[in-house]
Amino acid sequence: MNYQEALDYLAQQTKFGINLGLERIQELLRRLGNPQDGLKVVHIGGTNGKGSTAAMIASVLRAAGYRTGLFTSPHLHSYTERYRINGQAIAEEEVARLITGLRPVLEQMVADGMEAPTEFEVSTALAFLWFARQQVDWLVLEVGLGGEIDSTNVVRPEVVVITNVGMDHMDYLGPTIADIARAKAGIIKPGCPVVTGASGTALEIIQTRARELSAPLWSLGQEIQVRDIDLSATGTACRVQTPRGEYFIQVPLLGAHQAANAALAVAALLHLRERGAEWRGEHLRSGLAETRWPGRLEIISQQPLVILDGAHNLAGAQALAEALPLVTAGRRLNLVLGMLADKEREKVLALLAPCIQHLIITRPNSYRAGDWQALAAVARQYLPDKRVELYEQVEKAIERGLAITDAQQALLITGSLYMIADARSYLLKKLSKGGAGVESI
Repeated sequence: MNYQEALDYLAQQTKFGINLGLERIQELLRRLGNPQDGLKVVHIGGTNGKGSTAAMIASVLRAAGYRTGLFTSPHLHSYTERYRINGQAIAEEEVARLITGLRPVLEQMVADGMEAPTEFEVSTALAFLWFARQQVDWLVLEVGLGGEIDSTNVVRPEVVVITNVGMDHMDYLGPTIADIARAKAGIIKPGCPVVTGASGTALEIIQTRARELSAPLWSLGQEIQVRDIDLSATGTACRVQTPRGEYFIQVPLLGAHQAANAALAVAALLHLRERGAEWRGEHLRSGLAETRWPGRLEIISQQPLVILDGAHNLAGAQALAEALPLVTAGRRLNLVLGMLADKEREKVLALLAPCIQHLIITRPNSYRAGDWQALAAVARQYLPDKRVELYEQVEKAIERGLAITDAQQALLITGSLYMIADARSYLLKKLSKGGAGVESI
């Protein structure tokens, strides 16, 4: 198979949907020789901030000279983005070779009367296989959904990070914070250090799980303290106090929530240092300074000011709302919004409504978009005196947003990462061609 044929074959696995459980991935990996068992893993779960925290940890390990793998999902522009070594995505040809090799194993599983692995299970197995063959020193591994029965939860990690716990994926994880926290705490392993930014009931559940497994736990606000947060339109700086000392850190990611993510990254790296990862202060500084995580409070144009943010759930929208006054410098805001139907869309709209001057609703490119047009009726409840428009195609929604945004305003594009990916691709293409309406930063 070539690359496109391999992706088409992988896409066929989506017919099995989200089918949580470890039996299929465990059997698939057994047939592949359990490549995950030879990897040194940092396992990262949580509701929001997983990707940013993973990127920070991987960047510091890379700066320290380690061959560092990074597995994240979903991707923005190319499937290859999910698999990186030292910042470089896997080659398309390698994806094709790996999926070609996996195909007979997958088909034999079905022939043997077993359930077919899901798309994400195949992607996870591909990751373990590739990173093992590439002999990475460390693998920074992001949970796909939940934790306990997510397909990544077959590893024996060196450190576990649970960034936070919020209301998301309730159809799969349960209707309450306690249910979701129990699912996420499922990645904690016996004796394995844990760092978390969870609070309230979620923290209590994580603390109980850590105690049961004799897993040392550092939590944000207790063992980990963040002080002197300095926010700007170019990044975030703060002081992080830990049981192993204090660190002044700076990251080129925007928003106070990134100070929390960076603090968790530092805490995880301190535990890794005790497990063989040798890094110095200069590696921490340079690694954090070089961290990039596109599509999260990303300023993609200055004239007019255009901001992209994958605030795909309520917790993400809360972080976005807190950061907006600084990022927009008080400008009036036009919003392009595309959210999946299974998210708390009404609450997100209620949160962002005070900032919005003009709302454009669009459809994310996903079967989970549902009745995307129904969001307009909800929006008019919160914006009775404001303009609400609908454009099914993301490109047309963006063009409309650009057309109505002047130098005294800002255009915010937010919601589903599927929509953000399409929006970012379109804007980058427009920027590369010097298109009217946007000016590169």
